[in-house]
Amino acid sequence: MIKVDNLSFSFSQKELYKNISFTLEEAQHCAFIGTSGNGKSTLIDILMDPERYLFEGKLEVDPTCKIGHVSQFPQQDKTKETTVFEYIAEEFIKIQNEITSICTEMETSSDIDSLLEKYQLALDAFDSIGGDDFESKINKKLNLANLMKLKDVRVSDLSGGEFKLIQVMKEMLSSPDLMIMDEPDVFLDFENLNALRNLINSHKGILLVVTHNRYLLNHCFNKIIHLENKEIQEFDGRYIDYNFSLLQTKIELQEIAVAEQEEIERYDNIIDNLRAIATVNADASRGRALKARVKFQERLEARRIKAPFVDMKQPNIRFDMDHEMEDTVVVNVNNYRVAFDELLLDHVNFEIKSTDKVAIIGSNGTGKTTLLRDIYKNNQDSIEINADVKVAYLSQIQGEMLKDSNTILEEFIDAGFKTYDEIRSYISGYGFEGEIVNQKIESLSGGEKNTLQLAKVAASKANVLLLDEPTSHLDTYSQIALEKAIEDYKGAILMISHDFYSVVNGMDYVLIIDDKTIRKMSMRKFRQMIYASHFNKNYLEAEQNKKAVEMKIELALKNTDFESAKVLVDELEELIKLL
Repeated sequence: MIKVDNLSFSFSQKELYKNISFTLEEAQHCAFIGTSGNGKSTLIDILMDPERYLFEGKLEVDPTCKIGHVSQFPQQDKTKETTVFEYIAEEFIKIQNEITSICTEMETSSDIDSLLEKYQLALDAFDSIGGDDFESKINKKLNLANLMKLKDVRVSDLSGGEFKLIQVMKEMLSSPDLMIMDEPDVFLDFENLNALRNLINSHKGILLVVTHNRYLLNHCFNKIIHLENKEIQEFDGRYIDYNFSLLQTKIELQEIAVAEQEEIERYDNIIDNLRAIATVNADASRGRALKARVKFQERLEARRIKAPFVDMKQPNIRFDMDHEMEDTVVVNVNNYRVAFDELLLDHVNFEIKSTDKVAIIGSNGTGKTTLLRDIYKNNQDSIEINADVKVAYLSQIQGEMLKDSNTILEEFIDAGFKTYDEIRSYISGYGFEGEIVNQKIESLSGGEKNTLQLAKVAASKANVLLLDEPTSHLDTYSQIALEKAIEDYKGAILMISHDFYSVVNGMDYVLIIDDKTIRKMSMRKFRQMIYASHFNKNYLEAEQNKKAVEMKIELALKNTDFESAKVLVDELEELIKLL
């Protein structure tokens, strides 16, 4: 349906793609992955409206291809009184009303021929979107997503996550040949994420989905397109198989690199010896031998394999503190209550100690963000912050903590740095290098903005971190780097997250919202609850075993024990089959 051939494109003095090629064909559910700021959203814009862009190369789109699109930030009109059913059925109802209007006009008009032509066109349009039983189709989608309860709810009353799902349904029901979705999973709670998984897996057309969500990546796609460093890599298969393929390649490349390094060191010794002899004996033949050896060494260096898709550069996220605290209570919430149009939370009581790492878990729209923001502001009687605590806050509303009109450099002027050189050195560890540091924050991708927020939180050296959806928009490499930073941090963390992996890999326990209040739940019970609802009983054990084997492989590679790594890879392959 779509073929991209040797496409190159530069934007804002930045080269995004260089001779990239890929295809999208029938029955492919394709995950579009890559680090933040590499141009995934721009490439989607080019696919949807190529006339707007001056690119080199070829872009062939089947002229009959109908494209549906769910944007990264869908706009929700809070003023409309439309119900969820009416919103999803909007196109069907519009054509249905047009058909009814034409029929009414036929009863009194003498120009029957032109009306018959309009009538037939309307019928064809209705048929092309499967309008005959649209009510039944909408009900099936709502049931599939477990959202039938929202059918008669006003769209203006939906949470952001619910609206995202409703928009996905609406686009799918318009029967596109190609459905493009840009991070449809952002901010979805686990129930809604599972609903999105069901919608994706039931869709019959071609899908191209930008996502960094590891749950969706592991359960929804049969093709991977990876954009990195201006290049594209296609992989036919599951994401879990793609990662396994990358691991095999990584072992092979590291083994070659070690062998090459040993050979280079051997030639270094020979060259040093030849140079020593040449200083004593000015024999021309020895000089030629030295020159030949140097050239051979240069060729060895030149053919080192560069693999931009194998060993990705992660941001250097590290949460340090000005001073550690003894085992004491740092946040105390006592009888907290919040209500807007309706009561969200009541009788909320909990305390966080100085080394606790805690996740707040609850459905979209249950008051989690309001609670975290109130703790950060610390202006309520029901919230008490220890006087020795320094708090840092990461907001899911990025404009709350970042000023769009600032450049990246300007954003860090008040963050304790003395010079621009200090700022440049610091933020280079987060991937912001070169001219990008002078870009306005408004021009950055969602992932880049969240990475910038993490950099600001880390620079604060706070001993209590309040993190609201810190993994949102982050690529998988940055998510893993964040998990490592959380694991190494010695202070307290209170984190809202719908990313299952970040919670189970980094938190000590969870505070779960249940019946408008909060109760404490152990990580073991939380795991059991999630797995009982969404996985078969053997999945948890298989996944834990997989992670254990991956860690053994990583250790073997550190020790350059390639034979052990290869044996472990065979073991890993068998575990992947179970998943």
